[in-house]
Amino acid sequence: MKSERNMTMLVDFYEFTMMNGFYEKGEKDKIAYFDMFFRRVPDDGGFAVMAGVEQLIEYIKEIEFTDADIEYLRGKGIFSEGFLEYLRTFKFECDVWAIPEGTPIFPGEPCVTVRGPAIQAQFVETMILLTVNHQSLIATKANRIVRAAQGRTVMEFGSRRAQGYTGAVIGARAAYIGGVDGTACTMSDEIYGIKALGTMAHSWVQMFDSEYEAFKAYAETYPHSCTLLIDTYNVIKSGIPNAIRVFDEVLKPLGARPIGVRIDSGDITYLSKKCREMLDAAGYEDCKIVASNSLDEYIIRDMMLQGAKIDSFGVGERLITSKSEPVFGGVYKLVAVEDDEGNIIPKIKISENVAKITTPGFKQVHRLYSRRDSKAIADVITLHGETIDNEKPINIFDPEHTWKKKTVTDFYSRELLKPIFVKGECVYESPSIDVLREYCKMEVDGLWDEVKRFENPHTYYVDLSDKLWNMKHTMLEEYQN
Repeated sequence: MKSERNMTMLVDFYEFTMMNGFYEKGEKDKIAYFDMFFRRVPDDGGFAVMAGVEQLIEYIKEIEFTDADIEYLRGKGIFSEGFLEYLRTFKFECDVWAIPEGTPIFPGEPCVTVRGPAIQAQFVETMILLTVNHQSLIATKANRIVRAAQGRTVMEFGSRRAQGYTGAVIGARAAYIGGVDGTACTMSDEIYGIKALGTMAHSWVQMFDSEYEAFKAYAETYPHSCTLLIDTYNVIKSGIPNAIRVFDEVLKPLGARPIGVRIDSGDITYLSKKCREMLDAAGYEDCKIVASNSLDEYIIRDMMLQGAKIDSFGVGERLITSKSEPVFGGVYKLVAVEDDEGNIIPKIKISENVAKITTPGFKQVHRLYSRRDSKAIADVITLHGETIDNEKPINIFDPEHTWKKKTVTDFYSRELLKPIFVKGECVYESPSIDVLREYCKMEVDGLWDEVKRFENPHTYYVDLSDKLWNMKHTMLEEYQN
């Protein structure tokens, strides 16, 4: 979603202070490597879904400092004129790698890597985090909800509860990648081709003298796409009887069939069962029942366990805001620099909190799959340029609990991080959103069911190569001495 507003200045202010410092101290051209990764899956799930690469590409392509931007920074009184002139002629020159959208991702592994002049690689931090964190959060939540629906249609209904208009439009995009079938957001349909869905609100029913007249008017207007909202007054006593009457009196003479009825309040599981009985008895076995009203994966799962007769779900605020856990904790950390001879010097951040210790070096992520059933076995993070021989067994181990080891045989592997920019030029064409959605479904299907559990999922292996593990622990020992 491109904006007429210049998004270049959507950065944390400390990026400008550091950039100015790099410039003034002669470090602006020093080559640095940064990784974007996350530490924990939202909702304590087994995996997350990568999203946001297309918007990241759009942002990087459009980086440009206007005269107004330069004057604003000059007005702060802390930036050198040389630095401001550098910004005036700024040209992005970094290399960027990213894991493709729709790919299941796991804590600790780089999802985006940036290599280039430190002054530039530092600058893109905020937008990398903003873009990938938000869309990965919504895509992950959407995928959980879609899996809970067990093949039934899921529609994203959250525009009015999203955090701002971009949250609504871009959130619908991420939700579609995660697996929803459509959206209530018309702009997302116009921009991305995500099918816009929707029929009526309670206000439509209230505008008429009776519920029957409201249903009749809607059916006459949309005889071949008629879905009626039946809970404005009383689902069983008036809503479903009036809907059936309209189906008989308006649609049947036209040779049309109703699409569905929607329930937006009350004990939806109980009401859906009663509505199914009444619709079937009236000869409308093909009429779908749609449920909405503050749904999430847990409520949908419980409905299914209780035998709800629901064919599709409209999910709003708990999806578009990921209400149960509304933050995707991606971070952006320096992992290496190059010396004057081009040698890569690894960098590490150490913390008393073990989870915050970074993995140094320029890296690649390899996913291992079983040749027998193509299920994902584990991810192995290696130094860039390391290869994995698919014809030989590989020993993998937990990077923290190193006694936990496994020998993997009869597998094949693929590299996950793909080149996006080379020396500032985009070399990647984003797939269509429909391709991304199908790719996500295929990749999630390739995970073990145990990894996909909502509660206490199996911990998917993300291991380090021997060479990378040894380098990391050598650095830890050096800094402790």
